[in-house]
Amino acid sequence: MATGTNIRTYFEGAWHEGDAAVMRAADHGMWLGSAVFDGARLAHGLVPDLDLHCARVNASARALMLEPTVDASVMVQIIREGLQTYAPGAAVYIRPMYWGQDTGYMAIVPDGTSTGFAISLEEIPMPLEGSSTTLTRTRFRRPVMEDAVVNAKAACLYPNNARMLAEARTKGFGNVLCADALGNVAESATANAFMVKDGEVFTPAPNGTFLAGITRARHIDNMRNAGIRVHETTLSFEDFHGADEVFLSGNMAKVTPVTAFDDTSYQVGPVTRRAREMYWDWAAGSPL
Repeated sequence: MATGTNIRTYFEGAWHEGDAAVMRAADHGMWLGSAVFDGARLAHGLVPDLDLHCARVNASARALMLEPTVDASVMVQIIREGLQTYAPGAAVYIRPMYWGQDTGYMAIVPDGTSTGFAISLEEIPMPLEGSSTTLTRTRFRRPVMEDAVVNAKAACLYPNNARMLAEARTKGFGNVLCADALGNVAESATANAFMVKDGEVFTPAPNGTFLAGITRARHIDNMRNAGIRVHETTLSFEDFHGADEVFLSGNMAKVTPVTAFDDTSYQVGPVTRRAREMYWDWAAGSPL
């Protein structure tokens, strides 16, 4: 069952109405997990950083030994064409995807020259004004490069995230703050994490265990340009317990305020609100 509604699918050179079938049972991606995707957003008539998301899905494909078949600039134009049928003001999740089709060496390695490509567009509303989440600890950790393809937005990584979210739900929380292999804070199960202390912003430094997101980078640039000090550094769970504000950064919601981390409560503070305002002020320069 799809997450959103009003779905359109681009496959084999054409747009199709609905959630079209695109993968065969014997495709490498179906059988052995060689699938990557990226996520962009149409919201408020804007498509911020669409070009960067399209470039990243091509980089993710290469990380899984797949040869991308659509240039990022061409992908942008295909997506813009597909979005034209949506009503003004629609909020749409944009998901370009690649997967391995044929098998290669010993069947396990994909034949990188045989790559499937599709784009899925789904109407998914932006979170309501005032929406927030809560965080808890999890026993599951982010893998390292030697264990998994953490340099890609790969579908095979997400069962681990799903375990984290299921654990959070059983404890009565909305999301998790998870650790890297050394026990330092990495990110949440769905987005990058920021904390604010004494007016300065801190976020885990990219260390090869999580994707430093496109939206994360945009927030960092916006805040630094506004004169806010932003530190990319090693952070502990105790640092987050001692924070004045905490928020998550991801493509789906852009900014998600955090109101609790286990038994620590936070207010939605001025830096979190400012980060959201600056993002949409910047995004105004990227209309559909």
